[in-house]
Amino acid sequence: MANVALEFKASAGDSEPQNRPILIIGQLGNLQQLNWTQVKGKLQPAVTKEVWQSALGLLKPNPTDSCPLYLGHAVVASLPARVSRHNSPSAAHFLSRLVRTCLPTAGNTRCILVVCERSDVFASACAVSRAFPVFTRRSSSSRRAEKKQVTVEFITVGNNNGPLDSSTLKCLNNAADGVRLAARIVDTPCSEMNTDHFLEEIRAVGQELGITPTIIRGEELKQKGFGGIYGVGKAAEHPPALAVLSHTPSAATQTIAWVGKGIVYDTGGLSIKGKTTMPGMKRDCGGAAAILGAFKAAVKQGFKDNLHAVFCLAENAVGPTATRPDDIHTLYSGKTVEINNTDAEGRLVLSDGVVYASKDLTADIILDMATLTGAQGISTGKYHAAVMTNSEKWEAACVRAGRSSGDLAHPLVYCPELHFSEFTSAVADMKNSVADRENAQSSCAGLFIGSHLGFDWPGVWVHVDIASPVHAGERATGFGVALLLALFGQASEDPVLNLVSPLGGGTSASDQMERDCKRRRLV
Repeated sequence: MANVALEFKASAGDSEPQNRPILIIGQLGNLQQLNWTQVKGKLQPAVTKEVWQSALGLLKPNPTDSCPLYLGHAVVASLPARVSRHNSPSAAHFLSRLVRTCLPTAGNTRCILVVCERSDVFASACAVSRAFPVFTRRSSSSRRAEKKQVTVEFITVGNNNGPLDSSTLKCLNNAADGVRLAARIVDTPCSEMNTDHFLEEIRAVGQELGITPTIIRGEELKQKGFGGIYGVGKAAEHPPALAVLSHTPSAATQTIAWVGKGIVYDTGGLSIKGKTTMPGMKRDCGGAAAILGAFKAAVKQGFKDNLHAVFCLAENAVGPTATRPDDIHTLYSGKTVEINNTDAEGRLVLSDGVVYASKDLTADIILDMATLTGAQGISTGKYHAAVMTNSEKWEAACVRAGRSSGDLAHPLVYCPELHFSEFTSAVADMKNSVADRENAQSSCAGLFIGSHLGFDWPGVWVHVDIASPVHAGERATGFGVALLLALFGQASEDPVLNLVSPLGGGTSASDQMERDCKRRRLV
């Protein structure tokens, strides 16, 4: 699926399946609402109306099903008829899976026709984009100069079922580009995506948006007090860095900061990982990659408030200058941390990042995103990010944004008065790893970050652990981009993102006007 140019269009046009293979996909009930005239131009003469109706009759989704329409050139596939309350109504994960397995492979030009309700268009578009990873080093791909073209068209059913307008298509294309950018970075090995390379990616996005990044790097981190980022990355060949992209529109009414963990490779440091757990640690930059992809799309779609993307970049390497267990670091918060596990490094860099967002960027809302703990997969599974926040409203909003975007999320326990004692140290303000690994490990990891802001910090703090959903098998998913765009959709000028935002959707016209006035706030 690599080496593919993906484009969303209002109409993919008509073409015989022999000339342009096609996948038609949707819930069975939605497929049955289609009029033959809506699809015949893409199927005739190879597929007749009778064959089409017969294929629909053969579909028995459990939870999905597919039926070939014409040799290997045309397929119809059915999504689950219903989903549980903790899944996305778009059935986004099943959609990605069906696109990967059912889209005909013949030809350089292919078409996907998605049939869904308008409220599921955004999540469905992001799901389709996840099926087309960008990074590959297969020798066959290097010999293929021409990219394959995949065109995606939506037919909406139910209420508000007209064609997609140009602004909607722009949003879908930008969101898909953000998802694929994040996935490409996560898929790229550290030999090609060290901290130098990641900074180049940040500069490239900044140049496209007309933004010059702020970069603090190497010994300057130590001098300015970023003991977490510096301590984690000081042993690597390529020095650690804190990089910031800032979007500051004149009419902004609040400041939002997204802080991403960008560990370009995690050996575990001197608390070194084993031969079975170290492979795949190129993905430990998934939080920073998602924030870069989401920032690019959000600014392109017109973000109305101050938005800062903060990247905490380091390679957790082994070397003569590596941090040792028992070392004590002073973080940007001024608090001291006794290192009892060098493989618990993500929380150290993120703690510097969130405090920088609070002190230097004066953020009202801080969200950190990270592939933080292996325990996340035990807590919330392979498909749902784990969310912790000091705000009950934002906890619920994250869950709703997960359902509307397809990047699912589920809450962790937030109870610092019971759990933070796990970090008690006799010689420093805290240790960096828990005493009891069987006591809400993912929650404790998040609390470590929050403690440097302070549990009485008056702003909104959200922690999102994406360790498991950042990949599916050996491929990155670009997870987190769609979640961020939906969660903060109310701050966008884009109507599609407004629609999927849990903090702004379904309001009256007067509420919409009030939200768009000078006093508009997400908090």
